[in-house]
Amino acid sequence: MPRSHRRPPPCPGAALLFALLAAGGSELVAQTTPVGAEAVAQPPALAALVDFGRGQSDLRVAVDRYREDRAALLRRHDVAYSPVRRDRMRAFYRGWSNSLAELDFDALNHEGRVDYVMLRTRLDFELEMLDQEAVAVAEMEPLAPFAEGLGRLQETRRDRLPVEPRAVADTLDAAADRIEALTGAIRAGEGPAGVRAVSAERAAQWMGQLRRTLRGWHDYHAGYDPLFTWWVERPWGRLETALEAHASAIRARYVGDAEDGPVIGDPIGEEGLQAHLAHEMIPYTAEELIAIAEREFAWMEEALVEASREMGYGDDWRAAQEAVKNLAVPPGEKPGVVRELARQSVEFIGARDWISLPPLAEEVWRMEMMSPERQLVAPFFLGGEVIQISYPTNTMEHDDKLMSMRGNNPHFNRATVHHELIPGHHLQGFMTSRFNDHRGLFNTPFWGEGWALYWEMVLWDNDFPRGPEDRIGMLFWRMHRAARIIFSLSFHLERMTPQEAVDFLVDRVGHERANAEAEVRRSFAGQYSPLYQVAYMIGGLQFRALHDELVGSGRMTDREFHDAVMQGGRMPVEMVRARLTGQELTRDYTTRWRFAEGG
Repeated sequence: MPRSHRRPPPCPGAALLFALLAAGGSELVAQTTPVGAEAVAQPPALAALVDFGRGQSDLRVAVDRYREDRAALLRRHDVAYSPVRRDRMRAFYRGWSNSLAELDFDALNHEGRVDYVMLRTRLDFELEMLDQEAVAVAEMEPLAPFAEGLGRLQETRRDRLPVEPRAVADTLDAAADRIEALTGAIRAGEGPAGVRAVSAERAAQWMGQLRRTLRGWHDYHAGYDPLFTWWVERPWGRLETALEAHASAIRARYVGDAEDGPVIGDPIGEEGLQAHLAHEMIPYTAEELIAIAEREFAWMEEALVEASREMGYGDDWRAAQEAVKNLAVPPGEKPGVVRELARQSVEFIGARDWISLPPLAEEVWRMEMMSPERQLVAPFFLGGEVIQISYPTNTMEHDDKLMSMRGNNPHFNRATVHHELIPGHHLQGFMTSRFNDHRGLFNTPFWGEGWALYWEMVLWDNDFPRGPEDRIGMLFWRMHRAARIIFSLSFHLERMTPQEAVDFLVDRVGHERANAEAEVRRSFAGQYSPLYQVAYMIGGLQFRALHDELVGSGRMTDREFHDAVMQGGRMPVEMVRARLTGQELTRDYTTRWRFAEGG
């Protein structure tokens, strides 16, 4: 029987929450106040922080140096898609790769070896991403043949070279002629043929980036250089207008409306998926991950039927889910629901002494309401130190109001509030900004989203849902995570279109259609890695397998395990395992941990 059906041992009847870390760092966080009392943060024991610092990675300074050098170079070379920038960054990554290869790996402490493996993996991936960018530029070039030449204007400025105002005016005027001609051809249906929607959207975004970059270039000279101002004023205004009109024409002809039009995406294929899986240290194929998701789906559907029967709906769990959706609170009451659910989850976790809960983390989180525009791509909550709450406003259409309320009912929220706050994203951000923050370079959604999903599993296993309505709410989100694996990987394998993904979420999970469209649009908009949607459940399964290995065997307590994860910093979960088990590593270590049951 799946693990999530197991019944937990009786919980301890603790009345106080304690935030002292277990052995090995027990004074890093001050003691909490009793549950329900006002939390007042006290300074941590400084001696414990000093002790923690002594065991840090030998490569911490090197990783910080790499991160800062890389960021400085990207600020210096700020022209998007520029071949000059690609060449400079390629030389940078290769230089670091060569230096890393010359380092005495065996002389590093274990934390240093962990960082070595992650930095080497990151450098390999960065070089591969530069190659992929070059391919993307080649696909966009028919829609932006003028872009590279215009980008050189900013690169000349960054090289600290003077400009010749009349020559610059000629360049701008000629570019405007070329852009206007291409824009006219596109509007007339005579533009480049065979352009993919995703390449067109990327090209339209490129026009916006180029316009902003050139605006900075123009403002640097205009007014300060009289000849520049005299020659360039009119050509610049014409060019800026042309770039904006060109982006609009591209979208109208090849893409559709960015918010209300068809959902587009950029499938990367099986080979591309495998490259990303190797970077994330996931030793499974896309096919194997889909099979894992289907296995998870199977027990969830059984659990939904069980809850549905308790509610009096027999085997029709969709009818039971509809009833739960209609338990939404009235407008204006949503912040109170979030506040109460946050209190309940902190009290529930703290009473069981599962993880240190710093009083300051409890004190500083805040709430904001999501704008109607933002809800088009983020129909549910977003978290961190600030939890952003999706709920309808007076300006939304009637149907959209109802879908927002139904999709954010309190029983669905029972899985989302702790996911976004404590012990999820807010606690993650709080701890990783204070311990091993250099490992932000190695951040991965399998650690970030996987950890938050893992706690959904832990709370389910320990009867955090109070009745069948809560179970249906929490199962909705578990099914959503499994569905994300199936639809995102199927899309990248070119077996499912974005619209089919929307239908899949509606039919298989029970999403409101507007919410499903927003979820798919966000998944494929290009702002997330191709594996981001896979990472929730797969990362959660990784953490659960590691918990079984270390806590289930008695090698660590719950609190020791969870605190060690939080203090270790962000990284692939396989490297969390290497840290906590003291696993022997080699300089050429690659992913090999088959964490899934039966894997």
